[in-house]
Amino acid sequence: MAEVKSDIEIARAANKKPIMEVGEKLGIPHEQLLPYGHDKAKVSAEYIQSVKGNKDGKLILVTAINPTPAGEGKTTTTVGLGDGLNRIGKKAMVCIREASLGPNFGMKGGAAGGGYAQVVPMDDMNLHFTGDFHAITTAHNLLSALIDNHIYWGNELGIDSRRVVWRRVMDMNDRALRQINVSLGGVANGFPREAGFDITVASEVMAILCLANDLKDLEKRLGDIIVAYRRDKTPVYARDLKADGAMTVLLKDAMQPNLVQTLENNPAFVHGGPFANIAHGCNSVVATTTALKIADYVVTEAGFGADLGAEKFFDIKCRKAGLKPAAAVIVATVRAMKMNGGVKKEDLGAENVEAVKKGCANLGRHIENVKQFGVPVVVAINHFTTDTEVEIQAMKDFVASQGSEAILCKHWAKGSAGIEDLARKVVEIAESGSAQFSPLYPDEMPLFEKINTVVQRIYRGSEAIADKSVRDQLHAWEKAGYGNLPVCMAKTQYSFSTDPNLRGAPTGHTVPVREVRLSAGAGFVVAICGEIMTMPGLPRVPSSEKIMLNAKGEIEGLF
Repeated sequence: MAEVKSDIEIARAANKKPIMEVGEKLGIPHEQLLPYGHDKAKVSAEYIQSVKGNKDGKLILVTAINPTPAGEGKTTTTVGLGDGLNRIGKKAMVCIREASLGPNFGMKGGAAGGGYAQVVPMDDMNLHFTGDFHAITTAHNLLSALIDNHIYWGNELGIDSRRVVWRRVMDMNDRALRQINVSLGGVANGFPREAGFDITVASEVMAILCLANDLKDLEKRLGDIIVAYRRDKTPVYARDLKADGAMTVLLKDAMQPNLVQTLENNPAFVHGGPFANIAHGCNSVVATTTALKIADYVVTEAGFGADLGAEKFFDIKCRKAGLKPAAAVIVATVRAMKMNGGVKKEDLGAENVEAVKKGCANLGRHIENVKQFGVPVVVAINHFTTDTEVEIQAMKDFVASQGSEAILCKHWAKGSAGIEDLARKVVEIAESGSAQFSPLYPDEMPLFEKINTVVQRIYRGSEAIADKSVRDQLHAWEKAGYGNLPVCMAKTQYSFSTDPNLRGAPTGHTVPVREVRLSAGAGFVVAICGEIMTMPGLPRVPSSEKIMLNAKGEIEGLF
């Protein structure tokens, strides 16, 4: 049997085209691309403005079942489908998120796809890339510094230092920084208070960058950030500290989408990267809307399973940006069905049709949920070599019983040649015009009812439960004029419940909302459910232990 190359070995052997040639495929003039080396470029704000009058292409969402340690391959399928659509003669491009360094060195790995369905340069994409995340981190922490500096120099705004809600961020998993004390060490260092860090991808600045339409909108949203409250509980905004202008300057280049290519030299925008379990989990509105103006088909993904990523894609991103998806692809694997059916990871290689059938309940729930938004669904079975014909057929039969179709996809091993059937099916659905998209709840529904609606209709729980202090906080925000905002559920990605070990399709569970945060600039209310952390920790054996430079100075160990 031929040796299976690692993702990074495949990426390193890629026959990349100069990025200007990739831009030519989309009709982007050379002077409107700002190159970062030979294989990456940012698209100018001027060009983005110039195509706004173009007709929109068709938007395809790729989502998945609840992730398992077996791996579902959602980004791999997104990239593969983009290549597959180009292969069958469609002008298609891919829009995905940038990778966070924390999970890269932790457990999850990168975000460039895998096998022969990757975006390159994979190593740059999974490390510093074009510096967008550094810019977001710096802009966020500038605001943090300005808050403490303002308090130090007399606190003219009357900030109650016990009610500073703006935490600091860094793009690394570091549990030691979740809760800290700052300004210790005497008079010269300011007034001591409790503070903490979130990971950069959970920053409201990240969410704002990904939801803003242009630099003017970005600056307004940054100014709208609530950083603290006074003793009378009135809010203090970033614009009160005159922070919005300088933050926008730091984010000027980060606002421009990054153009790269797939292994098959098809164009891809990689831009922005909010986490899906603690933020809204979609790439930037600017990248997606620009792609729709210059390609006939745009394939994008939402993070983790459809209960998190797709719900937020529909209820936050599509609602805010006026997007209407033409079709959705739910990625699933035989291995994951077996895990949801109770099989341990080490036993996944053995055929077990009954476990596949049992685990399909999780897939069925996601199919039903996506259809609730009026978006037609097709299932992509991401193929693994250990899958047997009988197991694959069991999945296909189950999906057919749900009124959808499951298509076996071999893009990981064969690139676009292994995903043509899915590409054709996606075109058939998109061209039929059967999508009747609408969000799950109306803007005017009260905030706690919105949370409850997601819990009952998407997670199939009995209800959301919250302390009086949480409900009072939501009522106060409604009175302050924030009641029409959508909700962003921060919850474990591994289950429909808040218990990561409860697999399959549980019903009747309660979902505890232990904290709510107002992201006034981004334009949503975050509901933190169960034990979810906005600053992840590293696992016992972090991926970083295997990442190094080889004798040729090439990077090894990224995946």
